[in-house]
Amino acid sequence: MRKPPFDAVLLVAFGGPQGPDDIRPFLANVLRGRRVSAERIEEVAHHYEMFGGVSPLTELTLGQARALELRLREHEVALPVLVGMRNWHPYLTDTLTDMSRHGVRRAIGVLAAAQRSYSGCLQYKENVRDAQQAITQAGHAPVDVVYVADWHEDPGFVAANAEHVRRALETLPDDVRPGARLVFTAHSIPIPMAAQYPYEANLRASAALVARAAGFDDWALVYQSRSGRPEDPWLEPDVCEYLRVQHEKGLQAVVLCPIGFLCDHIEVLFDLDVEAAAFCREIGLPMARASTVNVHPRFIDALSNAVLAVWRRYESGLPLPVAPAGRV
Repeated sequence: MRKPPFDAVLLVAFGGPQGPDDIRPFLANVLRGRRVSAERIEEVAHHYEMFGGVSPLTELTLGQARALELRLREHEVALPVLVGMRNWHPYLTDTLTDMSRHGVRRAIGVLAAAQRSYSGCLQYKENVRDAQQAITQAGHAPVDVVYVADWHEDPGFVAANAEHVRRALETLPDDVRPGARLVFTAHSIPIPMAAQYPYEANLRASAALVARAAGFDDWALVYQSRSGRPEDPWLEPDVCEYLRVQHEKGLQAVVLCPIGFLCDHIEVLFDLDVEAAAFCREIGLPMARASTVNVHPRFIDALSNAVLAVWRRYESGLPLPVAPAGRV
């Protein structure tokens, strides 16, 4: 009987604090190596404190992993789906150590980011590489990882977002609903980084498909969660500045869709549900916010499609072109 080409799936995500005591150690992990003022750190810490110090990201990501594992079984691919986080428990090194101890030697890697940038793709792979090196240096058998291809245009990802957009639209008052604009949001990144990766192109491709599926001709892409020094150029426009300008030009209502995020975590909850929502109330602009994909069944279809494509590519038992643990 031919040995299966893979032993598990590794879902790699950002991580998030699970209580008030976790906030500052978590932020120290996120910001390591970066020059960020103490005032800015405390400002971000307060965002987490507003939600009890618990980021929904961890539980939602674990839910995505459970749903993906069940969906793969429906396709007769019985692979455990394990979660490894960059910045908090369960850490990547701990997850890979457990995988190695349980006999996992080859895994399919899924990054919790639909659109590719350094911080949303390559940095994750660098973190996996570092964890791979750490476990082998600790005497554990290596775990090789083969990553799925891009899936930001997968019909399941598009359908999940489109359904959430339509639901959000229905919550707007009847008299402004016909004039509502669909505004997609994503995490801003430095312009030099954006020039090296297909981040903007991926975002616009996803947004165009979701807008069409949700029945919108009038849509825009804006950015949120900017960090770094004020003098450094980052992708714009900022969501609140965009809404201010467009409201002055006659925008009647808006549906915000966080297309660049896969979970309703703190950046989505604070930047959109708190900050942007308060700004819209201040200027008198009706606003509705679409949910992220979270554990929507069609989104799980998209992840399953990506994993199954890798599984089938190597199902014949051909040698896997896996790079050594020290390379990305």
